[in-house]
Amino acid sequence: MDYVYGPGRNHLFVPGPVNIPEQVTRAMNRNNEDYRSPAIPALTKTLLEDVKKIFKTTSGTPFLIPTTGTGAWESALTNTLSPGDRIVSFLIGQFSLLWIDQQQRLNFKVDVVESDWGQGANLEVLASKIAEDKAHTIKAICIVHNETATGVTNNLATVRKILDHYQHPALFLVDGVSSICALDFRMDEWGIDVALTGSQKALSLPTGMGLICASPKALEATKTAKSVRVFFDWNDYLKFYKMGTYWPYTPSIQLLYGLRTALDLIFEEGLDNVIARHGRLAKATRLAVEAWGLKNCTQKEEWFSDTVTAVVVPPYIDSSEIVKRAWKRYNLSLGLGLNKVAGKVFRIGHLGNLNEVQLLYMYVFMLVFLNIYGHFARL
Repeated sequence: MDYVYGPGRNHLFVPGPVNIPEQVTRAMNRNNEDYRSPAIPALTKTLLEDVKKIFKTTSGTPFLIPTTGTGAWESALTNTLSPGDRIVSFLIGQFSLLWIDQQQRLNFKVDVVESDWGQGANLEVLASKIAEDKAHTIKAICIVHNETATGVTNNLATVRKILDHYQHPALFLVDGVSSICALDFRMDEWGIDVALTGSQKALSLPTGMGLICASPKALEATKTAKSVRVFFDWNDYLKFYKMGTYWPYTPSIQLLYGLRTALDLIFEEGLDNVIARHGRLAKATRLAVEAWGLKNCTQKEEWFSDTVTAVVVPPYIDSSEIVKRAWKRYNLSLGLGLNKVAGKVFRIGHLGNLNEVQLLYMYVFMLVFLNIYGHFARL
């Protein structure tokens, strides 16, 4: 085989999945249980209450669905909208592109607002569209909070200000997959109607759980939304919430116990401290990139992400070779450049269960790699 794992642990510096804390691994190392027994509903009840804290909401209703972020996207759309509804959505990178593709395939009418990859969402265009929409034909605004393909973070508070300024009733749907539990996120304060994340990102769990939180306005929208939905239907969950059993379908018992421990670790550190830690590690990474003589794909400081940095390589280097060498020789995983930036950038994920010493390991690899390519001789 060309690729085999070397000794020691694999070092994950992709923007998800991320490193899993030992405490979480131990919590999940258990047999299956009957999810209809008294124990699992009791556990689920505490999880639903505590999940609201990471979204910073008191009025939202959370759903823990056995799925990925892609399923969480579909859940957000189909529970609140009807085929033919007009959506404004922002194309700024690979994951916003995929969400837009899903929106179109679900037969929504999508106004795509496109920016260069490395730029944030064009909120001036949004303001113009909202101002012109006197008849309120726009039913939802969909935005990726943190675009991991380019390391761009969007300003959600500004989106809410635009909607409020024009007194527009459009739903505000946010992909917080790589931001919630790592970046400042305020669902209630910013008037977000549906927010979602995935277990494998800043929560530092395995892939397999989509966490969605819906505002009262979003729940009201489910009563008139005509999109076909079965597995992702929130109403099925709400029925079981009222019964006190919580699960219309079989959950992953191991992930539930892992989530309990993951939340405990976050609350022990303090959510604000977790966010500050991500800010520290991100700033250190950006300074390292600058010291290497390389450039950040993100074009303005206001868009810098604190969970992922996309690094532009010199034209004589294929960024995929950096990723291959890191994995094959050093058991270190970096993110590939995707779509328009394939071969041009590699991505450093610095989110979840991560500290300064772990980041230093990655910095040392980059110094070795760049010396091999003679990059410093060209500076």
